[in-house]
This record gives sequence, structure tokens and C-alpha cells, in this order.
Amino acid sequence: MRLYADYMHTEYGDLDSDYVFVNLWAAPHGHAMTYAAIYDLVRRLRRKTGIDYDPHWYRHTYATRLLRGGTPIEVASKLLGHACLTTTTDTYGHLTAEDARRALEKAGFLTGTEVRW
Repeated sequence: MRLYADYMHTEYGDLDSDYVFVNLWAAPHGHAMTYAAIYDLVRRLRRKTGIDYDPHWYRHTYATRLLRGGTPIEVASKLLGHACLTTTTDTYGHLTAEDARRALEKAGFLTGTEVRW
């Protein structure tokens, strides 16, 4: 986050915005880009670089990192704007068997020192 903030300050001065995709050249300056504008930018970048990606992948990565980092599912779901927890877990939380093992170990279930509620 610090690197991104440093980049934004170096490139765009005192622009104050919490958005990742920001209107820099069109009104309203400093506000979030529209969905269509982001996809247009991505299409141009994909053509120019040959790298196949979709900006929606950032949401999946964010959700997975939240869950792997121990953020409660209810909080992750709320941050992503999901009405249903299963959307977060089934569609966005790309967790593996290794993630489950780490969670169980942390709770003590695989070491015999499980946490008692």
C-alpha cells in the first residue's frame, strides 16, 4: 500500500483518493473510474502487452488474502459487498487443503492442544 501511495503522490501530486482505478484525465477528477472505462483500459493494456488478465481477479485475490490472513468470513463478505457468505467462500475464497490444515493447526486440532471455548 505504501508503494502505491508513494507512486500516486509522485505521479499525481496531492490527488486524494481511496480508489485504485482513479479518473486522472477526465471529470470527475480523483473519483473512481467507471466499470466501462476500466475494462477499456484493460483491453488496451492486454493488446499492448499480450498479458491476459481481468481486473476482476483483484477481487478474488483480495478475498483469498483476507481469508488466509484470518479475517472472519463475515467481515470479508461485508468488505466485498456480498449479501451471502457462501458467495465469498465458494466463489471468491480460493482456499486450499493446505489453508485448512494451517487453520486447524493454529486452532490446535492437529496438535492436541485445541482451544476450548
